[in-house]
Amino acid sequence: MRRLTTLFPSEFLEEHAEELGVVERDRNLQIPVLVWALVFGFAAGESRTLAGFRCSYNSTADETISPGGFYQRLTPMLAKDLRDLVEHGLDEVAVPDTVDADIGRFRDVMIADGTVFRLHEFLSDEFQARHEEQTGAKLHLLHNATDQTIERIDVTDEKTHDSTLFKTVTS
Repeated sequence: MRRLTTLFPSEFLEEHAEELGVVERDRNLQIPVLVWALVFGFAAGESRTLAGFRCSYNSTADETISPGGFYQRLTPMLAKDLRDLVEHGLDEVAVPDTVDADIGRFRDVMIADGTVFRLHEFLSDEFQARHEEQTGAKLHLLHNATDQTIERIDVTDEKTHDSTLFKTVTS
């Protein structure tokens, strides 16, 4: 925690958010508390809901924020602010003398998802079902969250594991 607060002091978080126009009016929203609630609220626990993030914010902030007030703060400008903070953190940590040269491979955040869709029985010859369940197709998606692009998209039967479609880098 100390390393993060040294890398991202409250003044820096507030100034950067102000430059981007994250907060339109000077209200009671505490940008550093919001950033840390989103960062640590996402990492903790199994239920990562917007209500959970708001509870995390309210438990730390000087003044609580209503659900509507919290949801209104989740804007494209806040997303840009958070992306900029990630880039800033990577730039600050990636000092050539202290970090392996392979750090450049980790500049992108990739999200792999496999979602099963149940299909009509007429498609059972095309898409095999798991066990004796209703037949299903699986949508495999590889999303580059950093560039906001779709890197790969495939549709297979539901038995196909994600790892067979997405190439991984091994050393």
